Amino acid sequence: MSTNYYSAEPSAWTGWVVFGAIVAFVIGVFNVIQGFVALFKEDVYLVPAADLVVTTDYTAWGIALLIWGGVMILAALGLFSGAEWARWFAIIVLVINLIGQFAWFSAFPLWSLIVIGLSLAVLYALTARWDEAKPGLEA
Repeated sequence: MSTNYYSAEPSAWTGWVVFGAIVAFVIGVFNVIQGFVALFKEDVYLVPAADLVVTTDYTAWGIALLIWGGVMILAALGLFSGAEWARWFAIIVLVINLIGQFAWFSAFPLWSLIVIGLSLAVLYALTARWDEAKPGLEA
């Protein structure tokens, strides 16, 4: 008698994980764009750098966002493999990104809200019914 309660066939949850991987990739690209904006056109942001929760200048924040966007893109690409390590890496990266967006919130609130909402949707996709989604990713 088998203890595996899930079928080997892909389920609708596979689509959720693929959706999550694509959205995580887009969030990474948005972070890279946001990093370039912080580097080259900081007057777009609503508050001076001294009034941010994280007291730094926009140049340092822009470099951090460029690097972090690259890490998020790598995490998203890893999700397409269906590997357990990629899932956990993406979850950790998304949680850190959520914290970073809260720190960035006063500079550009609408953008931060959008990224926070997308990150939460991806976290849901990666945590709900992973065992059902995994067979479809490995195929």
